[in-house]
Amino acid sequence: MSLRPYILVLLMSVLFFACKTELAHNTVEKIKDTITIDGIANEKTWQSAPWISMDQVWLGNPVSANDFTGKYKLSWSEDSLYVLVEVKDDVLLDRFDNPLERWWDEDCVEIFIDENNSGGDHQFNHNAFAYHIDLKGNVIDIIAKDTPKLFNDHIESKRVTSGNTSIWEFKIFLFPDTFVYGKPTQSISLHNGKKIGFAIAYCDNDSSDHRENFIGSVMVEGNDKDRGWKDASIFETIQLKNND
Repeated sequence: MSLRPYILVLLMSVLFFACKTELAHNTVEKIKDTITIDGIANEKTWQSAPWISMDQVWLGNPVSANDFTGKYKLSWSEDSLYVLVEVKDDVLLDRFDNPLERWWDEDCVEIFIDENNSGGDHQFNHNAFAYHIDLKGNVIDIIAKDTPKLFNDHIESKRVTSGNTSIWEFKIFLFPDTFVYGKPTQSISLHNGKKIGFAIAYCDNDSSDHRENFIGSVMVEGNDKDRGWKDASIFETIQLKNND
Protein backbone atom coordinates (compact mmCIF):
# COMPACT_ATOMS: atom_id res chain seq x y z
CA MET A 1 0.00 0.00 0.00
CA SER A 2 1.34 3.42 -0.95
CA LEU A 3 2.04 5.81 1.92
CA ARG A 4 1.84 8.88 -0.30
CA PRO A 5 -1.85 9.71 0.43
CA TYR A 6 -1.25 9.47 4.18
CA ILE A 7 1.86 11.64 3.98
CA LEU A 8 -0.08 14.20 1.94
CA VAL A 9 -2.88 14.28 4.51
CA LEU A 10 -0.33 14.69 7.32
CA LEU A 11 1.40 17.56 5.56
CA MET A 12 -1.92 19.28 4.87
CA SER A 13 -2.88 18.92 8.56
CA VAL A 14 0.41 20.40 9.69
CA LEU A 15 -0.01 23.29 7.25
CA PHE A 16 -3.57 23.90 8.41
CA PHE A 17 -2.67 24.09 12.08
CA ALA A 18 0.38 26.24 11.35
CA CYS A 19 -1.75 28.71 9.41
CA LYS A 20 -4.42 28.62 12.09
CA THR A 21 -1.82 29.41 14.77
CA GLU A 22 -0.42 32.29 12.72
CA LEU A 23 -3.92 33.69 12.15
CA ALA A 24 -4.73 33.49 15.85
CA HIS A 25 -1.49 35.26 16.68
CA ASN A 26 -2.21 38.12 14.25
CA THR A 27 -5.90 38.57 15.04
CA VAL A 28 -6.79 41.28 17.56
CA GLU A 29 -10.15 41.02 19.33
CA LYS A 30 -12.27 44.08 20.04
CA ILE A 31 -12.56 45.29 23.64
CA LYS A 32 -15.11 43.52 25.85
CA ASP A 33 -15.45 46.39 28.32
CA THR A 34 -14.21 49.92 28.92
CA ILE A 35 -10.44 50.03 29.45
CA THR A 36 -9.20 52.57 31.97
CA ILE A 37 -5.58 53.58 31.35
CA ASP A 38 -4.33 53.20 34.90
CA GLY A 39 -1.66 50.51 34.71
CA ILE A 40 -3.99 48.01 36.39
CA ALA A 41 -5.00 45.21 34.04
CA ASN A 42 -8.27 44.25 35.72
CA GLU A 43 -10.58 44.55 32.71
CA LYS A 44 -12.31 41.54 31.15
CA THR A 45 -10.60 42.46 27.88
CA TRP A 46 -7.13 41.91 29.32
CA GLN A 47 -8.14 38.79 31.22
CA SER A 48 -9.18 37.06 28.00
CA ALA A 49 -6.56 38.41 25.55
CA PRO A 50 -3.52 36.18 24.92
CA TRP A 51 0.01 37.16 25.90
CA ILE A 52 2.55 37.53 23.08
CA SER A 53 6.27 37.41 23.80
CA MET A 54 8.83 40.14 23.24
CA ASP A 55 11.90 37.91 22.90
CA GLN A 56 13.74 38.84 19.70
CA VAL A 57 17.17 40.40 20.29
CA TRP A 58 17.51 43.33 17.90
CA LEU A 59 20.57 44.84 19.59
CA GLY A 60 22.97 43.57 22.24
CA ASN A 61 23.52 40.13 23.65
CA PRO A 62 20.87 37.60 24.64
CA VAL A 63 19.40 38.46 28.04
CA SER A 64 18.67 36.18 30.99
CA ALA A 65 15.24 36.06 32.59
CA ASN A 66 16.77 37.66 35.69
CA ASP A 67 17.69 40.73 33.63
CA PHE A 68 14.65 41.14 31.35
CA THR A 69 11.47 39.47 30.16
CA GLY A 70 8.67 41.14 28.25
CA LYS A 71 5.26 40.31 26.81
CA TYR A 72 2.19 42.19 25.58
CA LYS A 73 -1.51 42.01 24.73
CA LEU A 74 -3.60 43.88 22.15
CA SER A 75 -7.19 45.03 21.77
CA TRP A 76 -9.06 47.79 19.95
CA SER A 77 -12.11 50.03 19.84
CA GLU A 78 -13.49 52.26 17.10
CA ASP A 79 -11.22 55.13 18.15
CA SER A 80 -7.98 53.50 19.30
CA LEU A 81 -5.64 50.54 19.61
CA TYR A 82 -4.93 49.28 23.14
CA VAL A 83 -1.67 47.71 24.25
CA LEU A 84 -0.87 46.09 27.58
CA VAL A 85 2.80 45.39 28.33
CA GLU A 86 4.36 43.49 31.20
CA VAL A 87 8.09 43.97 31.64
CA LYS A 88 10.26 42.34 34.28
CA ASP A 89 13.45 44.39 34.47
CA ASP A 90 15.82 44.55 37.41
CA VAL A 91 16.86 48.18 36.73
CA LEU A 92 14.81 51.06 35.25
CA LEU A 93 17.12 53.81 34.03
CA ASP A 94 15.79 57.35 33.60
CA ARG A 95 18.87 59.40 32.76
CA PHE A 96 17.88 62.60 30.99
CA ASP A 97 15.55 65.36 32.16
CA ASN A 98 15.01 66.46 28.56
CA PRO A 99 12.78 63.82 26.93
CA LEU A 100 14.21 64.70 23.50
CA GLU A 101 17.78 63.88 24.54
CA ARG A 102 19.00 60.34 23.72
CA TRP A 103 15.67 58.81 24.64
CA TRP A 104 16.72 55.47 23.14
CA ASP A 105 19.50 55.10 25.75
CA GLU A 106 17.00 55.06 28.60
CA ASP A 107 14.52 52.33 29.47
CA CYS A 108 11.50 52.82 27.23
CA VAL A 109 8.83 50.96 25.30
CA GLU A 110 8.85 51.50 21.53
CA ILE A 111 5.61 50.95 19.61
CA PHE A 112 5.65 50.81 15.81
CA ILE A 113 2.44 51.60 13.92
CA ASP A 114 1.83 51.46 10.17
CA GLU A 115 -1.81 52.49 9.97
CA ASN A 116 -2.52 51.23 6.45
CA ASN A 117 -0.04 48.34 6.55
CA SER A 118 1.77 49.66 3.48
CA GLY A 119 5.30 48.89 4.67
CA GLY A 120 8.34 50.70 3.31
CA ASP A 121 10.44 53.64 4.43
CA HIS A 122 9.30 55.95 7.23
CA GLN A 123 12.64 57.32 8.43
CA PHE A 124 11.79 61.00 8.01
CA ASN A 125 8.10 60.81 7.14
CA HIS A 126 4.85 59.49 8.61
CA ASN A 127 4.31 56.50 6.38
CA ALA A 128 4.58 54.84 9.79
CA PHE A 129 5.40 55.88 13.36
CA ALA A 130 8.05 54.67 15.81
CA TYR A 131 6.76 55.91 19.15
CA HIS A 132 9.22 55.80 22.07
CA ILE A 133 7.41 56.04 25.42
CA ASP A 134 9.76 56.87 28.28
CA LEU A 135 9.37 56.17 31.98
CA LYS A 136 7.58 59.49 32.50
CA GLY A 137 5.07 58.80 29.72
CA ASN A 138 6.56 61.14 27.10
CA VAL A 139 6.07 59.98 23.51
CA ILE A 140 8.91 60.72 21.09
CA ASP A 141 9.40 60.20 17.36
CA ILE A 142 11.47 61.99 14.74
CA ILE A 143 10.00 64.10 11.93
CA ALA A 144 13.26 64.85 10.07
CA LYS A 145 16.97 64.24 10.48
CA ASP A 146 18.06 65.20 14.01
CA THR A 147 14.55 66.53 14.70
CA PRO A 148 12.77 64.65 17.49
CA LYS A 149 9.35 65.85 18.61
CA LEU A 150 6.85 65.01 21.30
CA PHE A 151 3.72 63.11 20.24
CA ASN A 152 2.08 63.00 23.67
CA ASP A 153 -1.35 63.58 22.16
CA HIS A 154 -1.05 60.36 20.11
CA ILE A 155 -0.75 57.98 23.07
CA GLU A 156 -2.27 57.94 26.52
CA SER A 157 -0.26 55.74 28.87
CA LYS A 158 0.26 54.72 32.47
CA ARG A 159 2.98 52.62 34.09
CA VAL A 160 2.73 50.92 37.48
CA THR A 161 5.90 49.29 38.85
CA SER A 162 6.05 46.88 41.78
CA GLY A 163 9.43 45.36 42.53
CA ASN A 164 10.99 44.45 39.20
CA THR A 165 7.63 44.16 37.36
CA SER A 166 6.16 47.04 35.39
CA ILE A 167 2.69 47.05 33.85
CA TRP A 168 2.22 49.59 31.05
CA GLU A 169 -1.16 50.40 29.51
CA PHE A 170 -1.40 52.32 26.25
CA LYS A 171 -4.29 53.84 24.34
CA ILE A 172 -3.04 54.71 20.85
CA PHE A 173 -4.78 56.95 18.34
CA LEU A 174 -3.90 56.08 14.76
CA PHE A 175 -3.09 58.68 12.12
CA PRO A 176 -2.86 58.43 8.32
CA ASP A 177 0.36 58.77 6.35
CA THR A 178 -0.78 62.27 5.32
CA PHE A 179 -0.12 63.44 8.88
CA VAL A 180 1.91 66.65 9.13
CA TYR A 181 3.43 67.56 12.48
CA GLY A 182 2.03 70.80 13.87
CA LYS A 183 -1.09 70.76 11.71
CA PRO A 184 -4.47 69.54 12.99
CA THR A 185 -5.12 65.99 11.80
CA GLN A 186 -8.07 63.81 12.76
CA SER A 187 -7.19 60.35 14.01
CA ILE A 188 -8.77 57.55 12.00
CA SER A 189 -11.60 55.24 13.02
CA LEU A 190 -10.90 51.53 13.35
CA HIS A 191 -13.16 48.79 12.06
CA ASN A 192 -13.55 45.05 11.80
CA GLY A 193 -11.13 43.49 9.32
CA LYS A 194 -8.71 46.43 9.22
CA LYS A 195 -5.05 45.44 8.82
CA ILE A 196 -2.32 47.38 10.60
CA GLY A 197 1.45 47.03 10.57
CA PHE A 198 2.60 46.56 14.16
CA ALA A 199 5.67 45.78 16.23
CA ILE A 200 6.76 46.52 19.77
CA ALA A 201 10.14 46.56 21.48
CA TYR A 202 11.89 47.53 24.68
CA CYS A 203 15.09 49.53 25.15
CA ASP A 204 16.86 48.13 28.22
CA ASN A 205 19.72 49.93 29.91
CA ASP A 206 20.86 49.03 33.40
CA SER A 207 23.93 51.20 33.88
CA SER A 208 25.72 51.90 30.59
CA ASP A 209 26.24 55.10 28.63
CA HIS A 210 24.26 53.52 25.76
CA ARG A 211 21.38 51.08 25.80
CA GLU A 212 22.54 47.55 26.42
CA ASN A 213 19.73 45.64 24.72
CA PHE A 214 16.88 46.20 22.32
CA ILE A 215 14.32 43.40 22.51
CA GLY A 216 11.57 43.23 19.88
CA SER A 217 8.42 41.27 19.14
CA VAL A 218 9.15 40.19 15.55
CA MET A 219 12.00 38.27 14.00
CA VAL A 220 14.06 40.45 11.67
CA GLU A 221 16.17 38.83 8.97
CA GLY A 222 19.78 39.83 8.33
CA ASN A 223 22.48 41.38 10.47
CA ASP A 224 20.86 44.82 10.82
CA LYS A 225 17.88 44.06 13.02
CA ASP A 226 17.48 47.61 14.34
CA ARG A 227 15.47 48.76 11.32
CA GLY A 228 11.99 49.29 12.73
CA TRP A 229 12.53 53.03 13.27
CA LYS A 230 12.93 53.51 9.51
CA ASP A 231 11.56 50.42 7.71
CA ALA A 232 7.92 49.43 8.24
CA SER A 233 8.41 46.30 6.13
CA ILE A 234 9.69 44.43 9.19
CA PHE A 235 6.42 44.92 11.08
CA GLU A 236 3.96 42.08 11.40
CA THR A 237 0.40 42.44 10.15
CA ILE A 238 -2.36 42.46 12.74
CA GLN A 239 -6.02 42.25 11.75
CA LEU A 240 -8.83 43.68 13.84
CA LYS A 241 -11.72 41.38 14.61
CA ASN A 242 -15.14 42.19 16.01
CA ASN A 243 -16.07 39.58 18.60
CA ASP A 244 -19.83 39.98 18.10
